[in-house]
Amino acid sequence: MPATPVYIICSPRPQVGKTLVARLLTEFLLLKNGKVAAFDVNLKEPSLLDYLPNVTETAEIEDTYGKMQLMDRIIVDDGIAKVIDLGFHAFDEFFKMSEEIGFMKEAERRRVTPIILFAADTDRVSVRQHLALQDQIPASRLVVIDNEHVVRGELPESLGMGRVLRVSALPTFLKTYIDRLTFSFTDYLRREKDSSTELHQWVRRNYFALRELELSLILQQS
Repeated sequence: MPATPVYIICSPRPQVGKTLVARLLTEFLLLKNGKVAAFDVNLKEPSLLDYLPNVTETAEIEDTYGKMQLMDRIIVDDGIAKVIDLGFHAFDEFFKMSEEIGFMKEAERRRVTPIILFAADTDRVSVRQHLALQDQIPASRLVVIDNEHVVRGELPESLGMGRVLRVSALPTFLKTYIDRLTFSFTDYLRREKDSSTELHQWVRRNYFALRELELSLILQQS
């Protein structure tokens, strides 16, 4: 059996589409596996908990108790994929904690595979923080999210050198549609019979990209 994956979607910057990717990933894993455990570490709404309350719980890392509560839940090889929607306000504290406790090595020892999905922006903060993560996270576990709605054009060179997950931009009216709290990507695929619609193809393309990411991780473990 492959190790239990823990996907950490993060960015040091707000409004970079992080929660959108967390929603896509959580719904994809729920569709594929029948279960998933998601954790919402955010201050602002709407966040992952608002979209997927049945599989998401809030988490805090402002104090030692909150940190240990989260770690106890995610560093267990129970076969249930975990998704963490890590708010920008908690970015520094989470990775500081991760380095201090040796999270990556401890996870490997317990047959847990953390995957960092870094939502890119073109500003200096994003570039600098991504470079810092490269010192802590193995290249095979660090994936840059190239959200075309945020990164208008080419990624900064240092962000585009490793693994990249691309999310194409949607027209404004469709983005407004999927931003509704009641919207579900999987339910839309099941209801919409016309597979040629732009939104249908967009969701399927993103689910396929997430499946490819998952398969690549399984192959690395074999």
